[in-house]
This record gives sequence, structure tokens and C-alpha cells, in this order.
Amino acid sequence: MTNDRKYKFSWELLGDIAAGRPNLGNKTSLEVYRLLLFTFRDVLETHVGTEMTDKIFHEAGYLSGKEFYANKLTPTKDLGDFVRELQQVLKDMGIGILRLEQADVETGEFVLTISEDLDCSGLPELDHEICVYDEGFIAALLESFSGIKFKVKEIDCWCTGDRTCRFSAKAVKAEA
Repeated sequence: MTNDRKYKFSWELLGDIAAGRPNLGNKTSLEVYRLLLFTFRDVLETHVGTEMTDKIFHEAGYLSGKEFYANKLTPTKDLGDFVRELQQVLKDMGIGILRLEQADVETGEFVLTISEDLDCSGLPELDHEICVYDEGFIAALLESFSGIKFKVKEIDCWCTGDRTCRFSAKAVKAEA
């Protein structure tokens, strides 16, 4: 990659919302967010195909999760503290309602749900999961917390008829 990139992410790119939107603030409608998301996904899929689009969304979610952890969460080594703060920040920002359903710290396996998910709650049923961005986001959050890589897979989704998005997260073990 060259150094002439126009859009390399930094948290500062999110701007000074109070200065830039003194009357409207940081609130907008969910429809506007989803309009951006799904038109972006549509154009990407048209140009690079479904598999590459999902890969790009997963990578974007991963980058987002790393930046979110660094800028919105307090570093800790306590799983309970991490989950409690993450639940509160996700709720406060209107991203979703996180619930940790299963946690096996020894094996590095977790099952968590996000209800009222920003991306998909309320969408029509599509017979496939769509939250690949969230998979990357969650993987990066868990990695940032633990220092261990995670593979995250959505196993239930609003779009497959469930009323919450459920994710399986497994620590990626180093090859011996």
C-alpha cells in the first residue's frame, strides 16, 4: 500500500461533532445509517462480488473494533469489568444490547448476543446471516481485551428468523 492514501482511518476523522453540528448533534435516524450501509454494500458487491464484499466488511468491522476499544473502553484484564463497560457503552451509543451467554475463559470460547442490533434488527428475513461487520468488530474487541486472536462467527441473526444476533467466539490457538 502506498503512502498516498486519502482515507486512512484515524479517530480524528470522526470530527468535532459539537462544533460541526451545533443544532443537530450526533443523532440521526437509523434509516439514514442503514441507507449508507446497504447502498455501500450493494455497490461493493456489484464491483467485487459477495465474498470480497463480506471480507471487506469483516475487515472494516475489525478495524472499527480495534479503534472502538482504544477510544471508548478502559483497558482492563478483568472479563467482568470489560463486559460491563462494553454493555453500557454499546447501549449508550445505541449500537445494541450485549449479553454474554456463555464464557469459558480456559478454552477461550464465548457465546454472546446483540439484540436491537444497529445493522439488522427489523430487517426482512433473508435466509442468511448478514452481520459480517459485527464478526470483525467483536473479534477485535476480544483481541484488544485479551491479547489473543479470536475467530467470530454469527450463528443466529435477525435475518434468519431469530430475534437477536448470536455470535460464537473462539480463541485462535497458536500452532504447536
